[in-house]
Amino acid sequence: MKKNNLYIFATVLLIIISVISSCQESKNKSETSNSEDTVSSISDDSLYRLIHYRTFQYFWEGAEPNSGMARERLHVDGIYPQNDAHIVTTGGSGFGIMAILSGIEQDFITRKEGFQRLNKIVSFLESADRFHGIFPHWLNGESGKVKPFSKFDDGADGVESAFLFQGLLTVGEYFKEGNKEEKDLVERINKLWAEAEWNWFTKDENVLYWHWSPNVGWKMNHQVRGYNECLIYYILAASSPTYSIDPEVYHEGWARGGDIKSDQVTYGYELPLKSNGAPVYGGPLFWAHYSYLGLDPNGLEDQYANYWKQNKNHTLINRQWCIENPENFEGYGENCWGLTASYTRKEGGETGYKAHAPGRDNGTISPTAALSSIPYTPEYSMETMRGFYDQYGDQLLGPYGFYDAFNPEHDWFIQRYLAIDQGPIAVMMENHKSGLLWKLFMQNEDIQKGLKKLGFKSPHFDDSSK
Repeated sequence: MKKNNLYIFATVLLIIISVISSCQESKNKSETSNSEDTVSSISDDSLYRLIHYRTFQYFWEGAEPNSGMARERLHVDGIYPQNDAHIVTTGGSGFGIMAILSGIEQDFITRKEGFQRLNKIVSFLESADRFHGIFPHWLNGESGKVKPFSKFDDGADGVESAFLFQGLLTVGEYFKEGNKEEKDLVERINKLWAEAEWNWFTKDENVLYWHWSPNVGWKMNHQVRGYNECLIYYILAASSPTYSIDPEVYHEGWARGGDIKSDQVTYGYELPLKSNGAPVYGGPLFWAHYSYLGLDPNGLEDQYANYWKQNKNHTLINRQWCIENPENFEGYGENCWGLTASYTRKEGGETGYKAHAPGRDNGTISPTAALSSIPYTPEYSMETMRGFYDQYGDQLLGPYGFYDAFNPEHDWFIQRYLAIDQGPIAVMMENHKSGLLWKLFMQNEDIQKGLKKLGFKSPHFDDSSK
């Protein structure tokens, strides 16, 4: 009897141990499976769509509610300096309305939803502050009144307005063959376009000026000379049907009488164009993005450069700097690169803003740099998107895409976004996928005339119209 009891006890004990072991094994498999589902097992196509969708949401779900415009910044914690949650950015909104067109094409929203939002934005702009037809950098999204960007920058901002009109003209091309409501929207956009007095911002000189204020006039006195992010300013000014600049303004102002040309070779990559401030490495990567969200650099040439070569090599130099990593910053490498303007980690851990670039590097990586470069370096940019996602997960990925910046050296991650960084990601991901925004902007008749006027060549030109 005792032997039987002992046998039964031992059998039950073995069963219990087996069940516990089985449960633990199942738990381990489940944890591994869940981990793979959330990170490694997602396909590249699914990851691409996830990042595209979330970044688009900055301009959809995250938009300022009254105006529909893009907020200058979004903080996940909801805490904003100077109570500026309703401050919208004109340039960032130009990027954002192009992202909305992408959202329609990707079925993130319907055409009707996209039209209604864009109609709201144009209605807001029609009654917002303008100066000689040019918008300020910041507007109050509730009132439409200018919010000074700095002490003397409280009026027209030609460059930010150029980014805005790049988007508006693209919207016009998208809806110009639509229904009556859509065609009416296009007419209203064209009216805003016709009222922008681009040539007034030359001061009768052969150069464009960035700012003008109704209070302090030309006190900022900032001439726009290349090479940097501002090429689109000159393109739009030359393309205006009503207030166009002469070609000499472009050639003597932007191109500095030809001094913009360069024979610089860095890491084996040629840079056709130079800036006084960045002759060797090409400067921060937003220079290769902002003007080219609508302006297609594929096959775009003038007497100074092939712009695809310029932008691609600029990107490759930026990446190579991070791979060689001369400052020995933690985390840099083939799957973690990209220096551009963004939030930054300052000494002592404080947060600031900086135009990061090779030679002006503090260990801060900005996801927009590599991701917005995806048309130029598709494999490298996709590998980096995967690297950001796999290595950092929710530390770096939030509700509106990857957060603006991080510093692996100091384990610094900031849960904030900037419109001017999220916009190029969404737009360039669409251009890489379909070329949509490039096709729309480049088919605009005014833009084609302006580019030809300045001596540009492009595959988008109809040879019969020359």
